[in-house]
Amino acid sequence: MTIRFAAATIHTTGEDVDDQSVSSESDSDYAEEDNNFEDWVSDQAQNQSCRSLFEDKAFSSAAAARAHDKDVHNFDLRTISAKLELDLHQRLRLINFIRKHAPTPEDVGKLTGAETFFSSDEYLIPQIEDDALLQLEMDDWSDDEDLSSTDQRPAPPADLPSALRQMQLLERKLAQAHRDMAEYRSLVGQQFDAGRFAEIINEPVPSSAGPLPRDDDTHYFSSYCENDIHAVMIQDKVRTSTYASFILTNPILFRDAVVLDVGCGTGILSLLAAKSGAKHVYAVDASDIAERAEQIVKANGLENVITVIRGKVEEISLPDGVEHVDIIISEWMGYALLYESMLDSVLQARDRFLKPEGGVMAPSQCRIMFGLCEGSEILKERVGFWSDVYGFDLSVMASDVYKEAIVDVVGPESMASEPYLLKDLHLKDITTRQLDFTSQFTLVSTTPKRTKIHAFVLYFDTFFTTTGEPVPPEVPVRVTKEGDVTLAEVWPVGGKAPPQRRASMGSGLKQKEDKRVISFSTGPRSQPTHWKQTIFLLRDPIHAEDGTIVTGSFYCKKSATNSRELDVEIHYSVRQNAETTTVGDTVVQIYKVR
Repeated sequence: MTIRFAAATIHTTGEDVDDQSVSSESDSDYAEEDNNFEDWVSDQAQNQSCRSLFEDKAFSSAAAARAHDKDVHNFDLRTISAKLELDLHQRLRLINFIRKHAPTPEDVGKLTGAETFFSSDEYLIPQIEDDALLQLEMDDWSDDEDLSSTDQRPAPPADLPSALRQMQLLERKLAQAHRDMAEYRSLVGQQFDAGRFAEIINEPVPSSAGPLPRDDDTHYFSSYCENDIHAVMIQDKVRTSTYASFILTNPILFRDAVVLDVGCGTGILSLLAAKSGAKHVYAVDASDIAERAEQIVKANGLENVITVIRGKVEEISLPDGVEHVDIIISEWMGYALLYESMLDSVLQARDRFLKPEGGVMAPSQCRIMFGLCEGSEILKERVGFWSDVYGFDLSVMASDVYKEAIVDVVGPESMASEPYLLKDLHLKDITTRQLDFTSQFTLVSTTPKRTKIHAFVLYFDTFFTTTGEPVPPEVPVRVTKEGDVTLAEVWPVGGKAPPQRRASMGSGLKQKEDKRVISFSTGPRSQPTHWKQTIFLLRDPIHAEDGTIVTGSFYCKKSATNSRELDVEIHYSVRQNAETTTVGDTVVQIYKVR
């Protein structure tokens, strides 16, 4: 794909042409402009070198490269496209798929056309710059040629009506081809920086072009560039002190270990790992914060121990030929645990880099907990407020409150049931597919008197172990209370040396230390964290008393419109107590977590 090709995309409005709503003069201009573009692409493709699809060898043109692949590799791009009945976009995806994954011609010959990459926009993005195979003339991809593996053309029309019908058919096909090409140009243009391309070709970006559409990753990573968000996370004592406690009180685990810090941010976890004796730490972040993390590492004199890598962990390689690490540390948790989808990246890092035998994930386990919440204060703040604003009824503003999860802090007294384990995530072996899940739940009201339950509440508990093995269900999470001393034994305070750590290097002590479990909770009964709790307000309150049973299903999946957000659907019904057989109607509510 040439730079000019992408620049042409920037100037394309992307609006469909309606033959009945534009003048013939506009049609003529459009056709002339488009033909000029196609002529330019054709000339470029004919005179531009092109690499073979199956070896690192360049040829004088796309036609020469195709001929080589046909003669040497017994692979004909046109034939396979006709066999699989591929449209324009699918053909382009096939080329980019081959460029990216380097399958053999035999493997490509086994494709059925039903593979997922044929519908993935990822493979509409050129894998090599100026790929002449992506700039073939329209005739090279004509539908007439695709209908058969031969070069036979349809018979000439026998009469005028037949000729007119064939002409109309060809005009429709040509119009569709132009629309397909325009869509492809637009899609490619959206993936690149319009300003940068305009600068390269010395053409200004028109003001009417407007900003490029936001993609989930760019918006997500840019949100972690500012100081405030990192200050909030570091000042979360429950979060930061628990990580510090695990790292600094397990020197046997970290001593001489190679550590990967995924989403390192300011690099605080990398600094702690280095302090605990790590041999080397690779700190990875795709945000601009990586630049400041590198400065922080140098300011602390640890540049020989910590290497900061700017990039997505799915795409980077570790330097110095390092293939595996001993420990992966990451603070990936979001609201409702899975919001932001950073766990997907951590699991890919695990599969790519963690030592198969003995590698440790930190944290090693998270539990999503669910319960009944009285929630009257939240209801009053988020819904009741709008019913009387300076004497006016603005209650219409509260209609969307029931469609979106609320992230806020509720007190322990608002809990109206014991928590229920909704999902147990063992980071050693869970897969990304399992992050979209359905779970059944049963909640029993613990309210001493008849009460209106206005919400469900969700939070998560996090566990660290030195072995990475699952924590037994009977092991409770640590609930941090206000004023608890969390780091007294490992952290220097007021310039004083930290208290002497208990001996951990003696004979037989390694096994004892491996059994150590460090944990924290983000629930209402613990000191509040920056994750707070996730609250799902009910349109109709549940009338409950001690022993009232609420059963149902909890559905959670990534949002179709933004992969960083969550779609949650809760189905529930109420039974007054264990002795009652009558069950109320099933209620369904749908929420966004964003």
